[in-house]
Amino acid sequence: MFPTEKLNSVQTPFYYYDADLLRQTLTAINEEAGKHEGYVVHYAIKANANSKILDIISRYGLGADCVSGGEINAALEAGFPASKVVYAGVGKSDWEIETGLDNSIFCFNVESIAELDVIAEIAQRKNKKAPVAFRINPNVGAHTHAHITTGLAENKFGIAMEEMKDVIAKAKSMNSIKFMGLHFHIGSQILEMDDFVALCHRINELQDTLEADGIFIEHINVGGGLGIDYDNPDKFPIPDFKKYFDTYANNLKLRKGQHLHFELGRAVVAQCGSLITRTLYIKHGTAKQFAIVDAGMTDLIRPALYQAYHKIENISSTGDTELYEVVGPICESSDVFGKQIELPKTSRGDLIAIRSAGAYGEIMASGYNCRKLPKGYLSDELK
Repeated sequence: MFPTEKLNSVQTPFYYYDADLLRQTLTAINEEAGKHEGYVVHYAIKANANSKILDIISRYGLGADCVSGGEINAALEAGFPASKVVYAGVGKSDWEIETGLDNSIFCFNVESIAELDVIAEIAQRKNKKAPVAFRINPNVGAHTHAHITTGLAENKFGIAMEEMKDVIAKAKSMNSIKFMGLHFHIGSQILEMDDFVALCHRINELQDTLEADGIFIEHINVGGGLGIDYDNPDKFPIPDFKKYFDTYANNLKLRKGQHLHFELGRAVVAQCGSLITRTLYIKHGTAKQFAIVDAGMTDLIRPALYQAYHKIENISSTGDTELYEVVGPICESSDVFGKQIELPKTSRGDLIAIRSAGAYGEIMASGYNCRKLPKGYLSDELK
């Protein structure tokens, strides 16, 4: 899988993206979503905004889910049509709202009444009509890490269900606002379809409530959240998109003419990316040995931030295995990629691949300790 000879010539640490796998993943998404009328898929740019990755994704016709003005600009520069750009986020600044309005994006996913007022005022000033959907907090839990659960009542995201009718009525009374629909998102790295089934049931209830008052919802956005298999990246390189889209088709009661929007991020790009790092030293402790590599939490923060697991492989060595603590050079005790990791006997100079890092890897890198940001390379460039 890894062109080790080519990778050896590149300055580490860096991200390596399997462009063929990305294209296969996008093909699978389009094939499965295309089986259902009215399904629209947006790519969540927050997962990975590498311009070369965005260029490939935009060519497959996906829309863009953005959470900042910078992401809106990145999407447009990569060729995503403004008519397929949705803009979410709990804290939109004035210039970001103006960016969305000036580029005539498809929709703002609004997360509070206070935000609605500001969007209406800015749109009025610009003599524009702002298209909005309301992010409703469905109070549906997800079986995932607490830091990436977003649909519970105590989370900062979304508008309470109890306020839904009032905020819709207010939007309909505003001359500078066009009410488009409802938006939901319950979390990330979800592998149990029952979580999405529960969301479908809640949306069905809310739709019935609104229709009783004569309110028809044209667009429903269910966010993303589909997880990947971090344990077996080679066995399951592409998520089960058929099962995912079928779950909504079998449980969500769409009305005639409705469009159902998805915002997939991790499921699109995670498996195609690996962080490639070089072994600096093997340090023998009293009861364990450390493989000290030149990548750190500045390059991939997920293990330190979420205690996330990534499969770690030595792609330079084969043979008998030993146990290692794989750690980075950052002056923080949490700069650990994995404990008790079984690797072929590892030596200084060996290349280590930290797998399934295409999502929330390169994009979350920082310059802490005055380190350079890691570069990203497509497999197309290193053949």
